Amino acid sequence: MKELDMNTRSLLELAEELECRVFPNEPLDKHNTFRIGGCCSAMIDINSPDNLSQLWEEANRLGIRTMALGNGSNVLFDDRGYNGVIFLIGSSMDKIYMKDENTIVAQAGCPLLKLCRFALEHSLSGMEFAYGIPGSVGGAIFMNAGAYGGEIKDVIKYGRAVDRAGRQFEYQNDQMKFGYRTSRFIESGELIVEGEFELPGGSYDEIQDKMVDLMGRRRDKQPLNMPSAGSTFKRPTGEGLFAGKLIQDSGLRGFSVGGAQVSEKHCGFVVNKGGATSADVLELIKQVQEKVLKDTGIELECEVRYIPYEA
Repeated sequence: MKELDMNTRSLLELAEELECRVFPNEPLDKHNTFRIGGCCSAMIDINSPDNLSQLWEEANRLGIRTMALGNGSNVLFDDRGYNGVIFLIGSSMDKIYMKDENTIVAQAGCPLLKLCRFALEHSLSGMEFAYGIPGSVGGAIFMNAGAYGGEIKDVIKYGRAVDRAGRQFEYQNDQMKFGYRTSRFIESGELIVEGEFELPGGSYDEIQDKMVDLMGRRRDKQPLNMPSAGSTFKRPTGEGLFAGKLIQDSGLRGFSVGGAQVSEKHCGFVVNKGGATSADVLELIKQVQEKVLKDTGIELECEVRYIPYEA
């Protein structure tokens, strides 16, 4: 167990004063869908936007390395862990409510499944594409999550975030610089607080049928029964190109490095078949990229964020 330095202890004391739960030397394999990673120096379970602002401002003032983590569905942590403090934005910050008859406000820790079901309950259409994406609202905004022809940029009206000085800002859709699996927040370093989603009314039964259909497709095609970070590679640029098909055509279905494996069910997913390390996953990704490039001339870009132990 690593000894905490004075600044980190000071930050954790402030967090406890703000009634946030604190977890020194927290194992990260419990907090990501790959089930990989060592311990972080400490984890703080954030319980409100205002406390997030205060704690992040203090962490930056003290020079403490920090990051925000939601459901952990698109990250790969180092086997040694994370040398810094992780702000967990999860069930303690997952409030959701109707602002008006067509607008839902959801905090960053709200699971996408919860948002989709809430939209269904109010017969609001447009969130169906996200049903089954294993992430939270904050992470979905951060990477402009999408599937089956829909993306977060299509449904979000405003995003709210906090900067390193603890100031909260509101951004309109066109200010969030959405692109394919990217947003302003990747470069700005701001932490997302909540999103406001404007959705048209629809038929409850039709919305439900579409959600059931898309979830069924996921179960049929994706390795949901094995730990992974979701789709490993971004879709290549070009008509009709898909990462999974390129990997399959390169003969890599089931290819393994240590405990990491190209899924036998969907070649676009790297899965943890048991005991995989971050080094296994990174080496597997590298070899897949090299083989596909050699066979096709196409460079596959990794979608999963690798979080190193040190900055």
